[in-house]
Amino acid sequence: MSLPLNDGHNIPTIAFGTGSKWKWHDVSTYVQLALESGFSHLDTAAFYETEPFSLKDSLEKLGVEYVDLFLIHNHFFVPDIKEAWKEMERLKEEGLTRSIGVSNYEVKHLKQTMRVAKVKPAVNQISLNPYNYAEMKPTIDYCQENGIVVEAYSSLAPITTYPGGPVDIPITAAALRLGITPTQVIFLWVRAKGAVIVTTTSSKERMKEYLAVNDLPPTSLTHEEIAAIDHAGANGPPWSWSFFSFST
Repeated sequence: MSLPLNDGHNIPTIAFGTGSKWKWHDVSTYVQLALESGFSHLDTAAFYETEPFSLKDSLEKLGVEYVDLFLIHNHFFVPDIKEAWKEMERLKEEGLTRSIGVSNYEVKHLKQTMRVAKVKPAVNQISLNPYNYAEMKPTIDYCQENGIVVEAYSSLAPITTYPGGPVDIPITAAALRLGITPTQVIFLWVRAKGAVIVTTTSSKERMKEYLAVNDLPPTSLTHEEIAAIDHAGANGPPWSWSFFSFST
């Protein structure tokens, strides 16, 4: 299953991520397991000072001539958003990447990029879960209005970081009705928001659980169930020290 990008390419709707959780770890075993399980979209991250070095180094390590999608990891890491995007466009022109995009950009950062863009960002990858949906909605709306696909990471925060919170009730109810897991309900909720899922795990069983979402009808969740999850999420996660930590 895939979504069309604004540059004519397509993007698989679920990705196996090798970013923050796996930083400084050898992920080759888990990447191989993900590929064997059926993932066709791998999301990786490199921490370098410049986009050109990062991409060219990645291509050399991967042994390929280009990647399908290359993102600016965060606006915090670029001194000049407009110049950074011009450099991204040059990488695309050189054929080093088919598509280009951004990550963790808010509306103001997207607008700065769009002012100079000859090529629109194809993707904006953001943290998205029921507890931060209200906060992220303006960014999601802007992306959808401008044909930018949203990729969602940290979507399982209600389970992994804030268990026992308000969204547990509507998520559990939907899971029981559909005969699926709460994890799959959250991924269906992400998909209902029009976003690509970026997730990770070291478990082959969970990989299969995640990919099984592609076999579920897009309209599996009712409008009422989606609204109930939105409403519960707007009440915020249960208080915990982790609420004040930065996690992805």
